[in-house]
Amino acid sequence: MFNFKEIISVTLILFAIIDILGSIPIIINLRKREGVIQSEKATIISGILMIAFLFVGDGILKLFGIDFQSFAMAGAIIIFIIGLEMILGKDFFHTDPEIKSGSIVPLAFPLIVGAGTMTTLLSLRAAYSLPNVLVGIIVNLIFVYIVLKSSGWIEKKLGKAGADVLRKVFGVILLAIAIKLFKSNLPI
Repeated sequence: MFNFKEIISVTLILFAIIDILGSIPIIINLRKREGVIQSEKATIISGILMIAFLFVGDGILKLFGIDFQSFAMAGAIIIFIIGLEMILGKDFFHTDPEIKSGSIVPLAFPLIVGAGTMTTLLSLRAAYSLPNVLVGIIVNLIFVYIVLKSSGWIEKKLGKAGADVLRKVFGVILLAIAIKLFKSNLPI
C-alpha cells in the first residue's frame, strides 16, 4: 500500500514540476499587485484541481480522443518551455494583467496546477500506486501553503541573487524531466 520510496519520488517529482520555490518571484509580484495572496484559497483550489485530474484526467482525454502519449508529449513541450523560461529569464507565457483574482488565476491555475502538473499526475498514476501519489500531492500542497504564507519573509531572506539561482536550478531540473517524458513517450 504505502511505500516510503514511492512517496519520496512522487513528492520530489511534483515538487520540481510545481516549482513553488522557482515561482517565488512571480508570487511576490502578484502579492504586490493584488495586495494579498489568499494562501488557503489557492492551496485548496490547487488540491481540488490536482486530485480531480488525477481521477478523471484520463477520461477527459478519452472524451476528446487524445491518447496519453500525445498529452504527455504536449506536457513535455510545455515543461521544456517553462524550464527555458526559468533558465533564460524570458517569458513565453503571459498572464492577463486585468484579472484581479490572483489567488485562483494565475496562482492556483496555471502556476501551481498547469499542463505540466496535469501531465505529470497522469504519468505518476501510471507508474506509482494511487495512495502514494495522493500522499505526494498532499505533501506538496502543505509546502505550497507554507511558501505562499511566508512569501514576504522568503523575499527578504533570499534576495534577488538567491531567487535567481533557485529559479535556474529548478529550470535545469524541469528541462531534464521534460526530456525524460519526451523520450519515454516516443513511439518505438
